[in-house]
Amino acid sequence: MGEFDLIKRYFKRDIALGATVDLGIGDDCALLSPSPGVQTLISCDMLVEGRHFLSTVQPDRLGHKALAVNLSDLAACGATPRVFTLALALPKVDEGFLEGFSRGLFALADAHGITLIGGDTTAGPLNICITVIGEAPTGSALLRSGARAGDDLYVSGRLGDARLALEVFRGKLNLLGEQFEQVRLAMECPQPRVALGQALRGVASSAIDLSDGLIGDLGHLLQASKVGASLALEALPHSAALAGQPLAIQRECMLAGGDDYELLFSAPTAARTAVRNAAIASATLVTRIGSIDQAFGLRLLDGQGQALPLSLAGFDHFKS
Repeated sequence: MGEFDLIKRYFKRDIALGATVDLGIGDDCALLSPSPGVQTLISCDMLVEGRHFLSTVQPDRLGHKALAVNLSDLAACGATPRVFTLALALPKVDEGFLEGFSRGLFALADAHGITLIGGDTTAGPLNICITVIGEAPTGSALLRSGARAGDDLYVSGRLGDARLALEVFRGKLNLLGEQFEQVRLAMECPQPRVALGQALRGVASSAIDLSDGLIGDLGHLLQASKVGASLALEALPHSAALAGQPLAIQRECMLAGGDDYELLFSAPTAARTAVRNAAIASATLVTRIGSIDQAFGLRLLDGQGQALPLSLAGFDHFKS
């Protein structure tokens, strides 16, 4: 099967393009007509086999995750996803892989109303690069730089399951049955919090998605906002599977695990009801986990409010 037959069979779809897209796959460029009164938001993520995913992952889950990690970036900005491109390097044409990959990719795309408008395919080590384009009303996008001293700090979902699954795959920990499937699903099929991000426009003061670990990504937010923060360790939401692990493992997974793809955001204390309403409207668990401080730096607090030493760091592709 040649490159263009591959694209036609697995990635070109006969569906309505929508108001944003004037021309999709099939020419040298796609043609878009952005909606009036909005800003365009663009993000790009690359997934490399052995670095971002294991060779044992099911193709449909890989297709899902490849798009999900990009949608998570749009969610962190409160954007509405519109279109995406796909650049795909394949060691060989494997029809079983392509069928599963495209099925998982398009299932998530359809769930969020986002259209594939182009990209590229080539031979090479398995590598997936997706660029997503979304929209938000002008001036409403959530940024990392808006946190202010006195704001509450929140996180969506639960933390640490993806890292816990990775440690099981590495043979360092043991989980069986339903608990293993639960954490494996968290690692392989993260759910981008798009609806929550949209509901937080005009409510949250800052936001970031958690891809490299709570400590690392919170550090990016604090640096952009020029503030500090206090984290209440006992408030961090986690699963029963993680709760059954030693305390040191729990903290490492929740604070420095990475691959959570949850939203971390700040909001004024006066917005607590609005945050609760956003969580309800988006059917998403949201937990208040700390506060934004005037003093720079990150402080970890135990159940008695006492500071604990900070010895963990977030993930860095060129240091880890």
